[in-house]
Amino acid sequence: MMDSEYADDLGATVRYALETTRATTACPFHPHVTIRVGDDAAESHAYERAKRITKSDGTTWKPEALRAEFGRQLGEAVDGQCPEYAASIDAKD
Repeated sequence: MMDSEYADDLGATVRYALETTRATTACPFHPHVTIRVGDDAAESHAYERAKRITKSDGTTWKPEALRAEFGRQLGEAVDGQCPEYAASIDAKD
């Protein structure tokens, strides 16, 4: 998808930037679980990418709004490994 398809929705813009820079990924077995990869460079790149995505009216998102949404999405993501997947592996042992 094109950058412009996400531009008018702040949450979608940030999610797109995080996913396309590989700062976050979805668990292949539990797609509703977002995993934070832990790559600071990728997260910085995602922020820079999101800053440059323009809305349909030609404006960009305010830095405060972007920072807040990045914080929210990264805060909700699990670190490193899907807990549901880990639990299913532990249950088999």
